[in-house]
Amino acid sequence: MTDQTIWRATVLTLFPEMFPGPLGVSLAGRALSSGLWALEARDIRDSATDKHRSVDDTPAGGGPGMVLRADILAAAIDAAGITPDRPRLLMSPRGRPLTQSLVVELASGPGPLIVCGRFEGVDQRVIEARGLKEVSIGDYVLSGGEIAAMALIDACVRLLPGVMGKQASGVDESFSEGLLEYPQYTRPQEFEGRQIPEILTSGDHAKVAAWRKAQSEALTRSRRPDLWAARRGTKNTTDG
Repeated sequence: MTDQTIWRATVLTLFPEMFPGPLGVSLAGRALSSGLWALEARDIRDSATDKHRSVDDTPAGGGPGMVLRADILAAAIDAAGITPDRPRLLMSPRGRPLTQSLVVELASGPGPLIVCGRFEGVDQRVIEARGLKEVSIGDYVLSGGEIAAMALIDACVRLLPGVMGKQASGVDESFSEGLLEYPQYTRPQEFEGRQIPEILTSGDHAKVAAWRKAQSEALTRSRRPDLWAARRGTKNTTDG
């Protein structure tokens, strides 16, 4: 895989020193060191035009906090020089939820440019002018988009060819089939009076597969009724 074709993440942030952070260790870190993907963290302040490197201003219409300026962020995006085929994302609590299907979509492409917001938000005009797609990792608010960007990147990197030791491990997981993952067990056979379910040591692969599917369905029904309803709706549509 050449340098031109590897999956790459370009991150625009006010805190480039936060990267690679967790992305520099374990699975993602080894893949990064091996050249299986690339990461560039760019400082938005490099596009500021005053001696104080200011990037924000007070919100139009009043209110607390500050807003990231459209002109400066637009200049930072333009300076990144990414190709038109790369997605432009903004980590935002009001964005499209980051689902496994979206991760698969992003991982199969050339890699995104990711804007990490701060303050009260980003001027809406730059979102529209630079075609930023807002993405959320959950219904809560963080201090900035950096941790959210790391979560998105990590989820994508582990799906890249050559990153995981066994490709099957990336398929049989939570959300891969619209279900939560079944419970996992390993040695010892007994732990504080608790046994590994007998069926898992039976050697009957068909029964193991059926048990795992039933466990995944039961967990999804009880813990994520939204996923279960969506899955049932999809199956009904497919069947009908």
